[in-house]
Amino acid sequence: MIKTFTNPIIPGFSPDASVLRVDDDYYLTTSTFEWWPGIEIYHSKDLVNWEIIDNPLTRMAQADLRGNYNSGSIWAPHLSYSANKFWLIYTNVKTTGTYKDTLNYVITADNIGGRWSEPTFVNASGFDPCLFHDDDGKSYVINMLFDHRLNEDNFEGLVIQQFNLQSRQLVGERVKFYQGTSLGVCEGPQMIKKDDWYYLLCAAGGTGYSHAATVARSKNILGPYETSPYHPLLSTKNIATSELQKAGHASFVKVTDNEWYIVHISARPIRVLSKQRGNCPLGRETSMQKLVWQSGWPRLANLTAIPDVHVEMPSIACHIQQRQDYSERIEFNKLTKISQMPKSMKSLRIPLDRQMSLTAHPGFLRLVGRESITSLHEQSLLARRWQSLDFRVETAFEFNPKNFQQIAGLILFYDTDNYQYLQMSHDERGHCNSLQIEEGKVGIHRYISEQVNLKNVINEIKLAVNVTGGLSQFEYSIDNQWHRIGKQNSSEYLSDDYIKNKGKLAFTGAMVGICVQDLDQHHAHADFKYFDYQEIHK
Repeated sequence: MIKTFTNPIIPGFSPDASVLRVDDDYYLTTSTFEWWPGIEIYHSKDLVNWEIIDNPLTRMAQADLRGNYNSGSIWAPHLSYSANKFWLIYTNVKTTGTYKDTLNYVITADNIGGRWSEPTFVNASGFDPCLFHDDDGKSYVINMLFDHRLNEDNFEGLVIQQFNLQSRQLVGERVKFYQGTSLGVCEGPQMIKKDDWYYLLCAAGGTGYSHAATVARSKNILGPYETSPYHPLLSTKNIATSELQKAGHASFVKVTDNEWYIVHISARPIRVLSKQRGNCPLGRETSMQKLVWQSGWPRLANLTAIPDVHVEMPSIACHIQQRQDYSERIEFNKLTKISQMPKSMKSLRIPLDRQMSLTAHPGFLRLVGRESITSLHEQSLLARRWQSLDFRVETAFEFNPKNFQQIAGLILFYDTDNYQYLQMSHDERGHCNSLQIEEGKVGIHRYISEQVNLKNVINEIKLAVNVTGGLSQFEYSIDNQWHRIGKQNSSEYLSDDYIKNKGKLAFTGAMVGICVQDLDQHHAHADFKYFDYQEIHK
């Protein structure tokens, strides 16, 4: 009996995977967009179980995300290894619309987990760059070409240019070498060399349900490139019933000469609707498929373009057990320094160095409030991905707001326009603290619960949220009894699909976290005792 693993291999918002093998270690990078620290680097020995071990962008000199629009910032990083260094090239997308400012940078490190260098600017001609190191010692930068002209398509194919590793500068002229396919929107290039052929693996068809991965090859790195007769390599564009949707944006990984896989984007809708596929709050996740080579071309091992949920284990993973539960409880009294914070926890656009402390109130994590929950600049928010559609999150905290502009609590968050926030503040009319749920839905803000007044002095309050199949229910406790607040609400709008259908860009995934705002003097604080994320597996 063939042993299999279950997709996705990295559940929850983790798109645009680039995979690299160095000796017997496998590394994988994913996009983080506006979440800080920037870029996730995962490590695995077996390609099935992955652990975040590095976030290379830890200094604002490497990437200043303040003011960047929602779902902009860090796109499609690419990791490579050459000249005894790890090379990471990434895009910081600053603007969108007619013009798109896509600033591409390269950084290096001697070791994964070590200090990454200051960034070197490469170009800004388009996003999704990759760095390919040829076997003749030459290196090349490849990226999509963005065309701002009003009478042209924005996606103008792929360009390539030689890159000098010593000077970290582009050399010679850029060459437009591949236009793409009939699927359109050619982006996310990755390249390998096998049997004297250059294989170009591209994303196509956009980031939604028409997404795909395509392959072309050439004997010359500059082309011309021939598109695979097995086209596309991967797509669920016409398969609404597939459990894994939005399949595309892939990266090759070689286990042995005769054993190959690709990692790729996938997404899991809550339901398939009668006229369209449903919403995917978990965002675009990372899955993996086995490949076979047929007449010199890669194909999925199932000989279709449709990804499998259950895939044959790599030979290096035959004796492992796949992780299926990502529950995590963080007791802040067990941390002695901020650097011990689990890498699953992210802040928004900025590091929280000045807003976060483990010593101000020993045994607690103190968050000092800054700007509003809608700010694109400096927020005090700490969150982690949803990695299941069914989970409960609970926290306990102390907070003593002095006025209505001081707020803290528990939040389901997609971006600054889309969230559900159980917030504690001060009701000056009632001379007491209060609880209420605020909803942001495509930029429209309203309260979706009654206001609960907390008449007595409270040293500690507990907040919780239960998310089940696209529905959320918030709770609070001040007397060792849990009380519901508000009704059960839909939370599946915290997804790319819902937001895009309303005309906004959205490429990330739902998060859950704790936050504090002080819209008065930026010094009110809340002290959190723990953060407990528990998945519910039926």
